Amino acid sequence: MRRRESTAAAAFLSIPVLVFLAFVVLPIGLMAYYSFTDYDVLTPPSWIGFGNYTKLLHDPFFRIALKNTVIYTLMYVPLGIAVSLGTALLLNRRVRAAKYFRVLFYVPVVSSTVATASIWYWMLNPQRGLINIMLGWFGINGPAWLYDSNWAMPAIVLMSVWAGFGTNMVIYLAGLQNIPPELTEAARTEGANGWQVFRHVTLPCLAKTTLLVTTLQIIGAFQVFDQAYVLTQGGPGNSTVTLVYYIYDRGFGALQMGYASAISVVLFLVILVVALVNAGLVKRTGDR
Repeated sequence: MRRRESTAAAAFLSIPVLVFLAFVVLPIGLMAYYSFTDYDVLTPPSWIGFGNYTKLLHDPFFRIALKNTVIYTLMYVPLGIAVSLGTALLLNRRVRAAKYFRVLFYVPVVSSTVATASIWYWMLNPQRGLINIMLGWFGINGPAWLYDSNWAMPAIVLMSVWAGFGTNMVIYLAGLQNIPPELTEAARTEGANGWQVFRHVTLPCLAKTTLLVTTLQIIGAFQVFDQAYVLTQGGPGNSTVTLVYYIYDRGFGALQMGYASAISVVLFLVILVVALVNAGLVKRTGDR
């Protein structure tokens, strides 16, 4: 019986393990190998050692892409967390309409990026866009958004937050519903108001949830590509060129697959460091 169970377990596990090896481990291994080669797809790769990494140190466009990615992350992560948590707090109520709003706010997550970008491209139009029209109601002359290097990145951040906050909202809702109601009731019995309950009860109970959401947000921010590619093509003036966009440009635009692989390795290491730091924070929080 044990032998049969072991055989059945191995058979069931073999398929996902093979898929993992073929679509995760193998591509990562090839990426690491190609990062040490000069490879243009059309000819066999030639070994150049750390040549691509040395080139990275003197590449001004890599520094621009890295800076833009960090700027995007610094804007996107706090805003995304605030919107997700605020929406979850509003929907964490026992009312019938809350269920419909949860579905409504999650729709952008499953929508096509191209469709979402088309909507926001119209909304951000400097002459006929909905956002500038609404700003005009208050006497504010809206910016050119996607055509202004100072506003193109904030515009992409706005679209990204709108398109992706539904996932984090669901995670926060799960965290809120796991908070023991006795804690909130005890705080209110002691005379705490709504803000004090949120600050001293809700936020501490959501510490691990926030760490998870923050990590997912940071990893997603460093991998941003679709929004910049569809809305701005990296412009104006390279103000929205991100690391993944630069990888795409070098790999498929210039056919410098070896150099693109080196940038991918650097990006992988950055994300790995973020994940390890977050794991340490989670462990430290759990030990308290």
